Amino acid sequence: MSELYRTRVADGTIRPDPAQESVLPEFDRIEAALAAAPEPARRGLFRKAKPPEPVRGLYLWGGVGRGKSMLMDLFVESLDVPVRRVHFHAFMQEIHEGLNEARKANTEDSLAPVAAGIAQSVKVLAFDEMQITDITDAMIVGRLFEALFAAGVVIVTTSNRVPDDLYKNGLNRQLFLPFIALIKERLVVHELASPHDYRQNRLEGGQVYFAPADAEARRKIDAIWQDLTGGDAAPLVLTVKGREVVLPAYRNGVARAQFHDLCGAMLGPGDYLSVARAVKVLVLENIPCLGRSNFNEAKRFVTLVDALYEAQVRLICSAADDPESLYLEGEGVFEFERTASRLREMQDKDWGRDADAG
Repeated sequence: MSELYRTRVADGTIRPDPAQESVLPEFDRIEAALAAAPEPARRGLFRKAKPPEPVRGLYLWGGVGRGKSMLMDLFVESLDVPVRRVHFHAFMQEIHEGLNEARKANTEDSLAPVAAGIAQSVKVLAFDEMQITDITDAMIVGRLFEALFAAGVVIVTTSNRVPDDLYKNGLNRQLFLPFIALIKERLVVHELASPHDYRQNRLEGGQVYFAPADAEARRKIDAIWQDLTGGDAAPLVLTVKGREVVLPAYRNGVARAQFHDLCGAMLGPGDYLSVARAVKVLVLENIPCLGRSNFNEAKRFVTLVDALYEAQVRLICSAADDPESLYLEGEGVFEFERTASRLREMQDKDWGRDADAG
């Protein structure tokens, strides 16, 4: 891992950062332990082989834009064992689907086959952005991780939160506390305390509001998306009170959606708050002119902007017109003045600098 990092620094792909360099020995430790791990011994006729010492994983936390996901990418690239890199939200969605299938098959312990299937397919699970806001996830994740650790799976994860702040103020949080203790026991907790916000720096001084929403706007947004995500993204599904809120493209805290995806669907304040908690940058394309003909969509857009504004999410968007000219007729024109003002403010190069690191 360290060698790959130095190579990327030398060719100018990444900029050297002392905070990032300080965590490289942890990645090297895991890589070396995995390389030295013996093949599972066959059981003798009358005795059971002693299991190998478990490899402690890594919990890498810190503010947004510090390079956590980039380091994870390098780590995964450097490994020579079965590994899967996946966003934590997407992983938990898969777990719920697996549990439902196991229940349909009347499996006594529905979690056991799900964990066993994961353990058989990978040696390392690399999670991006561990955060737990849903009570069903909170009640499952402890037993799941115990089973994965028992099977010898090594877990490496990034997060914007220190472990003690996971599921903070959540319902029945006392039931979740053993999981935090398990994380501290089985993973090395390391803070990436870099003073540099590389994501913010890439956007600083650049245009983030494009009007009209034409081919040129799309080209420029494509370039921003490529810079922020590398173009490699997958859908992110958020579950809110049993409903699914889908962000069509997501990676490393950056999501991309069409106006119709978020404002054409029957979503409400709780859904938009979940979106604002899940992302640090939202690319929203093709905002139309608003008025009587799409009044409901306009109301949802106002609610969405409020949620993004309060959470200090960076908004990059394309729209039919400037903020002040988006909503010129019909009920709600006066109320939209505040939204237009917020859209202007969110274009400032310093927007989002004071956002909560969680």
